[in-house]
This record gives sequence, C-alpha cells and structure tokens, in this order.
Amino acid sequence: MNRISRIVILLSDIAITASSDKKTYIDYRQEMRKFVVEISKKAKSQNPAFLIISQNGVELICTDNNPEGRLASKYISAIDGQGQEDLFFGYSHDDKPTPAKATNHLKSYLSRLKENNKVILVTDYCSSQANIEQSKQQNLANGFISYQATSRNLDIIPQTAITNENSEAITDLHQVKTFLYLINPENFPTKHDFIKAVCATNYDLIIMDLFHENGEFSADEIERLHCKANGGRRMVIAYMSIGEAEDYRYYWNKSWKRGNPSWLDKENPKWKGNYKVKYWDPEWQKIIYGNKESYLSRIIDAGFDGVYLDIIDAFEYYEG
Repeated sequence: MNRISRIVILLSDIAITASSDKKTYIDYRQEMRKFVVEISKKAKSQNPAFLIISQNGVELICTDNNPEGRLASKYISAIDGQGQEDLFFGYSHDDKPTPAKATNHLKSYLSRLKENNKVILVTDYCSSQANIEQSKQQNLANGFISYQATSRNLDIIPQTAITNENSEAITDLHQVKTFLYLINPENFPTKHDFIKAVCATNYDLIIMDLFHENGEFSADEIERLHCKANGGRRMVIAYMSIGEAEDYRYYWNKSWKRGNPSWLDKENPKWKGNYKVKYWDPEWQKIIYGNKESYLSRIIDAGFDGVYLDIIDAFEYYEG
C-alpha cells in the first residue's frame, strides 16, 4: 500500500470516528427541555388550561448555563410555573438555612422566570417556628408562594396556621396564595381519610399523588378534593416523576433491572425503589405521555388541574 492510500484510509478512519462521536453526543439539558415541551403539548392539546409546573432544575431556562444568558423560550412557554425546593431552608440539612451562595444562584434564575409571568412555588424544609416565619417572610419579599414542610417525606399536614388563608375560588395559578405539598399518603390509612383531612384545610392548591396504596384516586374523589373547608375552590395538581422510574408504580415490571429495559439506570441511593432513567429514550417517554394508558393520560382523566414534574434536574446526573 502506497503512502497516499494510507493517508486516505487514515483520514477516513478519523472521519468515521468524528461522525460516531457526533452521533453519541447528547445534550442532556436540551433533551429534558424537549421532554417537558412535549408533555406540555400533549396535555394542553386535551385541555388548554392544564398546568405544567416543573420542580427544581431551574437552570434549564437558560441555554448557556448563565442566569443572565439567553432564555430557552420554547421551554419557558411550555411551563406555567416553577417549583423550587430548599431555597431558604433545607439545602444541606432540614431546618437549617440554605447557604447564601446557593440561594442567590437559584434566585437569579427564579427572578427571570417571575419576570416572564411564571408563578414560583417554594418548598422550604423547616420545622422550628422561627425558621418557618423567616421562610414565609423571605419568600413573600421575593414574590414567591411558599410552603414550609416540617417533614422531608411530605407525608403530613402541618399544624401551623395558614398565612393568607382565604375563601376565594381559585381558577388561575396566579390567584394562588398558599399551597400544600402532600405526596406521601402513608399516614392516611384509606383514601377517605386522606380526602377528609385535606378537605378540612383551606389551602389554595394541593400537590398530591395520583395513587394511594388502596388504589388510584377517581375523578369523583379528585372533585371532592377541590373543595376548601370554607367553601372556596382550590386547584389540585398531580405529582409525576419524569427523571426517575419508581418500582411501586403501575407501569413497573418486576422483571426489570438496570439495563433491561435499556433506558433503566442505577437505583437512587437516597430513595429506595427509585431508578435513574435515560429520559430521552422514546420508550420511557411513551410511558409518561405517549398513549391513552400513559401516566399523563391517567392524571388528566382523573380531573387534576395540572401536573408537577419532578426530577427535572436529572440532567445533572448524566452530566456527571
């Protein structure tokens, strides 16, 4: 083989390698943006008033990982609100102030969302009365709606008085002044117990799970949950994890294990039974929103006002 032939083969190998690298490159942030946008499109095609609220992963609103940078307009247009945990309390330890650097980082993104007319729902994990009051004041000063969770498991209704309690009929996310984050119903033996406890409160909005260990909540049961104790009407939002698969969900197959199906990844060491997923995979997305039996379809059919999308920040895991 002459020298020219060897050079041609070498250049060809380089081109193939470059092409292969290009094919395997994944923009994990953009893939999550696209996922949320498609969920929003699907939901709003069935109900234009259906709410899409993302939790955490607020960095997705900018395309260049800079809070002052270019906004991801399609993603921002797809969501109605942004949930944020640990903004002022709970970032490192529950009932401890979040480091100022972390708070300022998050606020720099949240403020831009607020400028774009998005509602900000903050969950601070604090239990002492002093910290609860401080969380309320700091969030109010920033124009954020806040909930002070006294349990990280989000399994109880706090006994503290509700600030800004009202009897208004809430028909728009911008009307919300208070919310309850209660996605773990294990302290309520039956669905009836859960409904009774929630209906005895006057929160403007509740974030809850579609499922109880006694079964899926029906449309009639969700309608009952829309009623405040004082006669007003609240919004009811369904929690849905899209960045992890949970082995206690209806879609789970007992034969599944990491790598089978191919999109199923390692178990989250902090939350037993929760598994990272390659959320850009069409098969996983089909489970979430892809057909009439999908998770999203079940939520819409049950009469929820919207969905609260969790593990949006799964891109951090894949970025390493």
